[in-house]
Amino acid sequence: MLSNLFFTLKKYQVPVSIREYLDLLTALNEHLVFADSEEFYRLARICLVKDEKHFDKFDRAFKHFFDGLDTLANPLANAAIPEDWLRKEIEKNLSPEELAQIEKMGSLEKLMEEFEKRLQEQHKRHQGGNRMVGTGGTSPYGAYGANPEGVRLAGPSRNKTAVKVWEKREFKNLDDSLELGTRNLQVALRRLRRFARQGAEEELDINDTIKSTAHKGGLLDIKLVPERKNRVKVLIFFDVGGSMDPYVEVCEALFSAARSEFKHLHYFYFHNFIYESVWQDNNRRWSERLPLWDIIHKYGPDYRVIFVGDASMSPYEVLSVGGSVEHFNEEAGAVWMQRLTQHFQKVVWLNPESERAWQHTQSISHIKKLLDERMYPLTLEGLEAASRYLSK
Repeated sequence: MLSNLFFTLKKYQVPVSIREYLDLLTALNEHLVFADSEEFYRLARICLVKDEKHFDKFDRAFKHFFDGLDTLANPLANAAIPEDWLRKEIEKNLSPEELAQIEKMGSLEKLMEEFEKRLQEQHKRHQGGNRMVGTGGTSPYGAYGANPEGVRLAGPSRNKTAVKVWEKREFKNLDDSLELGTRNLQVALRRLRRFARQGAEEELDINDTIKSTAHKGGLLDIKLVPERKNRVKVLIFFDVGGSMDPYVEVCEALFSAARSEFKHLHYFYFHNFIYESVWQDNNRRWSERLPLWDIIHKYGPDYRVIFVGDASMSPYEVLSVGGSVEHFNEEAGAVWMQRLTQHFQKVVWLNPESERAWQHTQSISHIKKLLDERMYPLTLEGLEAASRYLSK
């Protein structure tokens, strides 16, 4: 079974070797982890990934490996998920109040007993239905279903009532090495470039060299000039997590293109809307936050600022004190956005959501007003329009 994890990592271009795979098997044989999915994830990452720049690829491969509901059949019943593991995960992630709610079904023991029984009875993949482990039905076990309580093995939440979520979503750093689609994005971003000659004289000036050589009767007279460098400085803020998950690939392509085009580029992450702080590493987003005041004081007004997000949220998250879904913000997000637009000369918002849907979302309308309508769709045409504005 673990050999499939090895080949999945290869498929996602994680540079893993047989030696590292054997190290993982040795660690498992020594019982370094048992019956804990998070501990297994951490152990596998320690053994198999030697450079943190591959963490994002590893996370996507790991998720793909455990998402195998399409092959749900006897191997799951025979393999697979130890009861102790499931029980430990359930008890660890539920509050006493939530555990009490499980009594609706009889008890936690009853829930686990029924789950094991149905795995043993199942001989093929199930789509729909109200009993077996599968997808899209009303069974308490599986994914994408409609049962009011149960064990969700994979996939996004639908009713927010699963007793245990087998798949835990984490915010991921964007992978700036992604090449898919970056070429056209680079071309669009080049409208932002402003070249000027800066630094030491190290680039050959052909025209002046020819002219000076001719004046000296053919005696070579080499003339140098400072190298032409792009003077544009960019701050880019990415919305991550939640409703932005479907747009990770296009954001990674934009991130990769921007990293290659701009020498003076600084990036930050936020969730839903901008408040008093942002972060640069999603793995440390609670412990290493950057106050927005520090960013305003550190970077001059000539920096071009780009926000990337679907801008789709409750209007309270934009307009109200305490509107954030993750913490209590003492000042409304709109106040912080006004401070940014007052300090920086050029600020735009790129929205990956279809432009046809913008008029149906109140938060999008509020954010467009805060930015004087400078919201553009995250398409090549929209990016070119945003670049034209930012380059003025």
